[in-house]
Amino acid sequence: MVDAYNFLASWQLFPEKGTYEFGSRPKSGIYKIELSGTGKELTISMNWVSLEDQAFASQFTVVPDGAWNEFQDHALGDAVRATFTSQLGFEVEFTKDAQPTLLVQHEITPKGYLKVLHQHLNAAGEKFTNEEIYHKQLSVLPYSASITGAVIKPNEAGVIRHQALSAMEEQTNMQLTQIRQQIELLAVQAKEIQKRKELSMIIYNAQIGFAPVIGQTYFLYEKEDNMHLVSLVGPKEWGRSKPYKNFVAAVKLLADHTWQEI
Repeated sequence: MVDAYNFLASWQLFPEKGTYEFGSRPKSGIYKIELSGTGKELTISMNWVSLEDQAFASQFTVVPDGAWNEFQDHALGDAVRATFTSQLGFEVEFTKDAQPTLLVQHEITPKGYLKVLHQHLNAAGEKFTNEEIYHKQLSVLPYSASITGAVIKPNEAGVIRHQALSAMEEQTNMQLTQIRQQIELLAVQAKEIQKRKELSMIIYNAQIGFAPVIGQTYFLYEKEDNMHLVSLVGPKEWGRSKPYKNFVAAVKLLADHTWQEI
């Protein structure tokens, strides 16, 4: 089964790269695709751990011949069809009572990752989509992962190396996640500073007849001539005579002399 060789491996989940509309995000997971039986069947097994440290496992076997076959686990579906769409993609469809219940699409990305797209359908016909990204684990399997590869037999050194690489990858992924979160926080802070700067430029060009005090709340208005006015009087305190066209925002002077909308 030439098309299957790109997928035959044990794949490790990138939890932070996935999107989950159905269920909750797992903390970790392994997705394994193997040849079984006479070599015409694929066994797909999944093991994952929830954020609450609960372990779950699932396994099923399909024949990727493009035909509908009876599915043994009727809790998931009555029939299943597996089809290779290309050498880099295959999909598995489940039906129950002649109605589609689940579509699982597999794709090898240009970076060599495995993207698994689950599309669930509930009883009301509503679709929920989960997308998971996996990277291939170092193989210690007793068969080759490519059609022309040599037989690989597991040994103690290989297992130790595999465990060390897995631990290294887990630690570096965690560090990269922390750095990415810090970058995202800095981006939010930079956006907030830019927003304060733009507001401050408006206020320092506005009409203001008093010396503002740090920490005090003031009110910014736009006048009929499109100029701005800073006042101690709130929009509900003017009565009928309003010297402005639009109320813009309540603002506060900060210690760095920028203005913040409150």
